[in-house]
Amino acid sequence: MLTVDFTRFPLAPGDRVLDLGCGAGRHAFECYRRGAQVVALDQNRDEIREVAKWFAAMEEAGEAPAGATATAMEGDALALPFPDESFDVVIISEVMEHIPDDKGVLAEMVRVLKPGGRIAITVPRYGPEKVCWSLSDAYHEVEGGHIRIYKADELLAKIEEAGLKPYGTHHAHALHSPYWWLKCAFGVDNDKALPVRAYHQLLVWDIMKKPLVTRVAEQALNPVIGKSFVAYATKPHLPPVEADADTEADTKTDSKTDSKTKAKVAAK
Repeated sequence: MLTVDFTRFPLAPGDRVLDLGCGAGRHAFECYRRGAQVVALDQNRDEIREVAKWFAAMEEAGEAPAGATATAMEGDALALPFPDESFDVVIISEVMEHIPDDKGVLAEMVRVLKPGGRIAITVPRYGPEKVCWSLSDAYHEVEGGHIRIYKADELLAKIEEAGLKPYGTHHAHALHSPYWWLKCAFGVDNDKALPVRAYHQLLVWDIMKKPLVTRVAEQALNPVIGKSFVAYATKPHLPPVEADADTEADTKTDSKTDSKTKAKVAAK
């Protein structure tokens, strides 16, 4: 089940992709299948081990095209172990709502993203998430749980403040919102409640079979109760004026150096 829509966020074979806070690896796997050079990073050691196993299994099964690579590694989103401008694409899905320093995470993503690179950010949508918080404290008052609810304009403002240029948004997973409302109403850890079990079976059927009726229903409901808000943005290239200024400064420095060198030679 993908939250990022790759028809709106296209990948090219060979793109270097960072799936930040990859979790179980769903987006990393899709990027690998599309021929990218993928780095899946998460702070959870157990999940990283599982993602690495799946990468190996995919390679053995021939699911990734020639030239595609995949690496799973532990890491800190606030101190990414990569040089500046290392990636063509960064994906961070359902992660930022967990991190106190979300501006710090955005800054790190911008740092490792190449100019002209693309970023996809997904977070729980304000309305459906607010219902969950209202129904259950246990839903979010847990270690590592959700610490904030983003409004769309708030997230977009932070994206722009970080130096990125948003170019598209949408909502996803409308059929999953009622499931979480039921979970919160009957108890987040209570999987035995009949409404929860019945709805879970519906979701499994939808994911496995992808019937037309649920696909159409979800597309119609996404703008209303979509569980996730998705934003896409690009990192602008250095503006021409700044680039020219940098070049001019370098030229002046070189000229001064040459003049000093010539003066020393003449003195000798």
